[in-house]
Amino acid sequence: GIMFNDITALLLRPGVFKDAVDMFVERYRGMGIAAVAGIEARGFIFGPAIALAIGAKFIPLRKPGKLPGEVISETYTLEYGTDCLEMHVGAVEPGDRVVVVDDLVATGGTLSAAIKLLERAAADVVECACLIGLPKFKDFYKLDGKPVYILVESRK
Repeated sequence: GIMFNDITALLLRPGVFKDAVDMFVERYRGMGIAAVAGIEARGFIFGPAIALAIGAKFIPLRKPGKLPGEVISETYTLEYGTDCLEMHVGAVEPGDRVVVVDDLVATGGTLSAAIKLLERAAADVVECACLIGLPKFKDFYKLDGKPVYILVESRK
């Protein structure tokens, strides 16, 4: 397979980019997914395309201070400090089935924060979807009890 952690090479090849999106779409079509939540910034590349194709809304999960209006936030710990994800209040309805999308999973910290944020709003997080999984992540394909779907395992 293609070995990359920089997704630019994929984005510059429309056929390959479409194939990647289509693999996610095939997985989630017909599962009653109400929303696709994309993590800033590269979750914004795949999330809207997947959401449109399956008839779901797209929810941007952003860094602090980027969303106008009322937000809820989830702070999480990184190797080098803390970070935070924010979402608009009312972005999800209680019971909405949601898929969380990001380009890469390394430790799962950001995805875990996204799950917590969405569950605090009473969403039902069905799965996390990532283009790339780093080798150290492969020992746990579940995160906070949620499955993590990975298209490509990086050897790096």
